[in-house]
Amino acid sequence: MSPVRKGQRFRVRGVVLPEGTHRDLYVVDGRVTFAPVSDADTVASGFIVPGLVDAHCHVGLDAAGAVPPEVQEEQAIADRNAGTLLIRDAGSAADTRWIDKRDDLPRIVRAGRHIARRKRYIRNYGVEIEPHELVDAVAEQARRGDGWVKIVADWIDREVGDLRPCWPREALEPAIAKAHELGARVTAHVFGEDAPADLIAAGIDCIEHGTGLSADLIATMAERGVALVPTRRQIDNFPSYADQGQAKFPTYAAHMRALYSRADTTLRAAAEAGVPIYAGTDAGGFLPHGLIATEIRLLHERVGLSTFDALGAGSWRAREWLGVPSGLSEGAPADFVVYESNPLDDLRVLDAPARIVLRGAVVA
Repeated sequence: MSPVRKGQRFRVRGVVLPEGTHRDLYVVDGRVTFAPVSDADTVASGFIVPGLVDAHCHVGLDAAGAVPPEVQEEQAIADRNAGTLLIRDAGSAADTRWIDKRDDLPRIVRAGRHIARRKRYIRNYGVEIEPHELVDAVAEQARRGDGWVKIVADWIDREVGDLRPCWPREALEPAIAKAHELGARVTAHVFGEDAPADLIAAGIDCIEHGTGLSADLIATMAERGVALVPTRRQIDNFPSYADQGQAKFPTYAAHMRALYSRADTTLRAAAEAGVPIYAGTDAGGFLPHGLIATEIRLLHERVGLSTFDALGAGSWRAREWLGVPSGLSEGAPADFVVYESNPLDDLRVLDAPARIVLRGAVVA
């Protein structure tokens, strides 16, 4: 069957999630309607899921830093073909605004560039500053992004030979307040145990990774609605990071192995406490793009979310969190994925989208 182009009218029939209602869904002028359209061709049938969301992704990056537009396009297409139609880009050194003009590529909600402590992060990735510059850097990235700012809150301190917090609380509090004043939310990369307390006390909106969270901090996050994006697939790289650092930084290596050994216990505790959890792959640095199905499955298998909640964390709940229409109601944007069988029965179904519709056109 040939692709359906933007502007055409067509029908998809099947079970619409999360409601579980069997319906004929029509697409007209890029939007969903349930009013019958007599001349609409049926292009797919099955289980219809609001477009998947990768809430921690780095379009425009690879291990060495920014990549050119042709590689950015390849990354975005790999995500799209996996069903990811909305990306929260959690820091990128590249200018990817040109993607916004492409109807066939995912929508991107950006966080500007990473904000990192000088000589305390991956070279060529972020804006590297000292604590007294944090407020201004946050303001700059809030204006550069789409309502998010990304702070690198802990990283290896080579003088100490272990993970250490990058920012004192007295720098974090006014910086996060400045972001909120500018209408932006703040998220933070954090692996270890020491940085999260000051982040949460300072009003952070989201934690990335979160392997060092304590029971008390998890309870506070749940109470305040602070989100967690565990990047569970990325956490499986902790042992290799430890191996790479073993010779020069044995304390760091042991620390990373310890964080890994209890990661699932920590993340399950957060899920059980009611911390809002969302699916993010951390693709674009050292991981390939297109891993959203794996990440959703790991939220179920390793973090303990039900299949319904795991899929919601990578679809309708994540869309709502990012301020995008979450479901496929009358008049909603026609961004959805069709699967031949029910992913709630077996999340491995997500590995094989049957049809992908973005901005009202069949794109894959």
